Amino acid sequence: MDRNSIKNILKFLSLVGIIVIAFFTLPLITGIIYKEDITYFALYLFISFLIFISILIYLKNYRMKMKIKEAILSVNLVWFMIGSLGAIPLMIGTHINFINGFFEAISGFTTTGATIYSDIDHLPKYILMLRSTMHWIGGMGIIVLGVGLLSFINPTGSLTLFQAESTGINVEKITPKLKHTALKLWEFYIFLTLIDMILLKLEGMSFFDAINHAFATISTGGFSTKSASLGYWDNNYLIIWTTTIFMFLSGMNFLAHIKLFNKDFSGYKSEEVMWYTIIFFGLATALSIIHFFTSQDSFFYSLTHSFFTISSILTTTGFATLDYSLWGQAAIAIIFLAMLIGGNTGSTAGGIKTIRFVVMFKNLTHQIKKILHPNIVCSIKIDNNKLSCDTVINVSAFIFLYILTNAIISLYLFANGYDAMTSLSATIACVGNIGPGFGQVGPADNFAFFTDTQKFILAIGMIIGRLEFFTVLILLSREFWKKF
Repeated sequence: MDRNSIKNILKFLSLVGIIVIAFFTLPLITGIIYKEDITYFALYLFISFLIFISILIYLKNYRMKMKIKEAILSVNLVWFMIGSLGAIPLMIGTHINFINGFFEAISGFTTTGATIYSDIDHLPKYILMLRSTMHWIGGMGIIVLGVGLLSFINPTGSLTLFQAESTGINVEKITPKLKHTALKLWEFYIFLTLIDMILLKLEGMSFFDAINHAFATISTGGFSTKSASLGYWDNNYLIIWTTTIFMFLSGMNFLAHIKLFNKDFSGYKSEEVMWYTIIFFGLATALSIIHFFTSQDSFFYSLTHSFFTISSILTTTGFATLDYSLWGQAAIAIIFLAMLIGGNTGSTAGGIKTIRFVVMFKNLTHQIKKILHPNIVCSIKIDNNKLSCDTVINVSAFIFLYILTNAIISLYLFANGYDAMTSLSATIACVGNIGPGFGQVGPADNFAFFTDTQKFILAIGMIIGRLEFFTVLILLSREFWKKF
């Protein structure tokens, strides 16, 4: 690695570091308002700011020219850096060790929502705001925000970073300039957050709870200010349905929402959004019927909490109103399927993503047709656009890596004495950026009982899932490090 590569990476990491520290002033202000002891937290932010700003000043005359290998390495390093940045104030404020702090911070930034805390109600307010803030800036992607600012400096380098961090089959640009795309995404992200926050406040939440839950909802994160999660308001149907709707919207491709502002409805007519909607209503309706006939609750109660649960799990938010692990095997099977599918590409949701299931289903039918009719010419199309063979192979490889990664980590946990349900669901919950699972990591439980090594491995799983495998696993390739 030459000196210019190091400068490129350092400058970008410092830029992202400054952005994160700037957002961390929100929990700092929260601590001041609630008169909490934030002396060490404030000192930590000040020292961190000095370090990052010093690097940027030192490199102020250096013009970044980011190459693809540098971009890939930078994206990976960013997530480890921000995990450490978030871990330290958690260590300071709640007296936990670094691994616990790193797990919680990575869970926050990757919008996973898995937690090591049991008594969340009694955590300091600024820590609660810190957790939600990590969700919110991680949801849209710290890289996207960094790219929006970096593009003012070096458009070519920012595009390379955007391609390295962006997930999904393809990246659709809705404006000619990348910085405008990033800024439009953030404008809508802020708009959706504000609307959700206002509605939650009007419906009965305190202002503090409304801010935190809006942050965690729009980012599809799942951290709550209550140990009972949204179950704290389980009898307030307005809050439950509002959160259900906003989780559903946040799991949808954001570019479809943005197009709507230009009176363009084409985004909502895409196959991915159509199948996402069909899957959501199909699974939610099935779960409602199962819950109604296996419980003593009213149909509307079953409908409300079933739709909420599917919206939460399908979008990989991870909020809970009830302990759905007690609803029976049929209900667990439906929820487990929702965990695997996930939301749309171009959203804040995790999981395998709807579009990949659509592509694989079409590929499966194509292969069956070829067996029956060997000479048939059949192409796979999405929204009337023919997919290249490389794209189909990429989707197949992704799903293979998804299964392989979950299998390896699950077997590791199983070999260390955990039951199969806990091992598998904890892994899928972390790699899929979902949060809660089943067994010992159900919606009423937490991840504190895992050893430090196991928590670190699960945190790595969160990063791998957030970056969708290839960006992380390419670092293991010898070819990547040649002529760096």
